[in-house]
Amino acid sequence: MSRSITFSSILATTVLMSTLLSARPSERAAVEPQSRVAAEDSLALIVNQSNPVENLSLLELRKIFMGEQNHWSDGRRITVVMLEPGKLERQAVLAEIYKMDDKDFNSYFLHAMFTGEIHAAPKTLATSSEVLKFVFNVPGAIGYLRAPEVDESVKVVRIESRLPSDKDYAIRLHARPAK
Repeated sequence: MSRSITFSSILATTVLMSTLLSARPSERAAVEPQSRVAAEDSLALIVNQSNPVENLSLLELRKIFMGEQNHWSDGRRITVVMLEPGKLERQAVLAEIYKMDDKDFNSYFLHAMFTGEIHAAPKTLATSSEVLKFVFNVPGAIGYLRAPEVDESVKVVRIESRLPSDKDYAIRLHARPAK
C-alpha cells in the first residue's frame, strides 16, 4: 500500500510542530492535537495575551461577534476582527457563530449601525497574519485563525470548555457529518 505525501501536509505538520516546540508548556496544551486532522480542520478563537478570558460559551461568543456584548470583564472595549469575504475561515465563522451568510451579515451590521444598536462592525483584514498581528497589538481584540497558524503571541480561548484540538470542538472549517 503506497501513501501519497503532499507538500501541504508536510507544511501543515511542520508549522504545527514548530508551534508546539516554540510554545511554553502551558501554551502547548492549547494547540497539541488529539488528532492532526481535528486541529487542521478547526478554527482557533484568539485574544490578546493580556485578556483575562479563558473560556466562552457559543452563546457568549455569538453575542460578542454580533456586537451585543462590547466590553470584556476587565472593561476593555471588544474589537472583533474578521477575514475578508471569500475566505473559507470567514464562511465557517458566519455559519457556526453568526448563523448567517455574507448578505445577511452585511444587512445586519448596516441596520444595527444605522439604528445605533451597535457602535462598530467587525474589522475586516485580508490575511491570517494580519489577524494575528492585530490581535497581538490590540488588547481588546478577538479573532480567529486556522488552529495550526496560532503562535505564542496570542491566547487561544476555549469554546464550551474545548480547545481546537478536541474532537468535540464546535468551530470547524467543514461541517461535521450528522451522527
